[in-house]
Amino acid sequence: MHSSNTDLRQSHTRLIWVDGLETPPLFRCRCGCPQRGEGGDAASHGAATSVGTHPQPRGAAWNRALSSRAQGDGAHRCGWCFVFALKEALALAHDGFEAARAVAAGRRGRLTVGYMFALGYAVLPKLVPELRRTLPGVDIQFVEMSASTYEMLISEFKVTVGLCMPPLQRSGIATVTIGKQPLLLAMPARSPLARHKVVPMAKLQGMKLVGLPSTRVENGADTSPIGSLLRRHHITAHVMQRVETVHSALALVLAGEGFSIVPACAALGSPPGVSFRPLEDDGGGMEMAVCWRQDLDNPLVKPFISAVQAAMA
Repeated sequence: MHSSNTDLRQSHTRLIWVDGLETPPLFRCRCGCPQRGEGGDAASHGAATSVGTHPQPRGAAWNRALSSRAQGDGAHRCGWCFVFALKEALALAHDGFEAARAVAAGRRGRLTVGYMFALGYAVLPKLVPELRRTLPGVDIQFVEMSASTYEMLISEFKVTVGLCMPPLQRSGIATVTIGKQPLLLAMPARSPLARHKVVPMAKLQGMKLVGLPSTRVENGADTSPIGSLLRRHHITAHVMQRVETVHSALALVLAGEGFSIVPACAALGSPPGVSFRPLEDDGGGMEMAVCWRQDLDNPLVKPFISAVQAAMA
């Protein structure tokens, strides 16, 4: 009976120490573990508060229970070394649990943001500070995308979310529209059309154009926003060549290779010698959207969209 009561008290005391994190008095370590410093037995340690002391267990039951660990391995030969290691393991487990909760709540984690070249100057200077403010614990990386790479980058999880223009219209891709960019006609500054405040649509008939990539083709027809605009006005233009980015298009416009219909954001950071004029009808402009894999279960997507909407407001 006495043994049973001692075991019960021992178990109860152990639970109180681990769960309540109480701090008993101190005693000198007798196990020779790294915690006690140099020297062999208790007598070599000096005062109870010297290097190598461990908290004193409360009662003889604790001493007997913890000394039963004395035959353990390596640095944990005494009971208190074992308890300290257990306490540290519990603290690490708690930290891991809290980190997992933070990731699930969208407060921590990693976010890889893809953005179209043309949207760099228009969106990033406003968006990045908003992201740093609203997602301070998130590691954010930015990846450039083009019309020929953005589908692959999003579909193959190379980026978490993409800032796309126009939106990626594919099965399995989710999109949220965040705004529109008006369409402008880019031309050499010396062109007679630069004298117009607004370019009549009829002026585009037979024009030599430097085209942007056609992201949508149906039955051989360009169904992109620019292609649809020209077709709606029955305009036949000569697309001399297509380039990957608006920056390349502007370089060829400056070189005298033709005109180019571009989103208004292309005027930001454009080279000297290129002028931009609005069109009489731009068809409502070109949509910008946040795009991501529909089956992507990432809690950071929603706060990212909110940050984009706030930055674009």
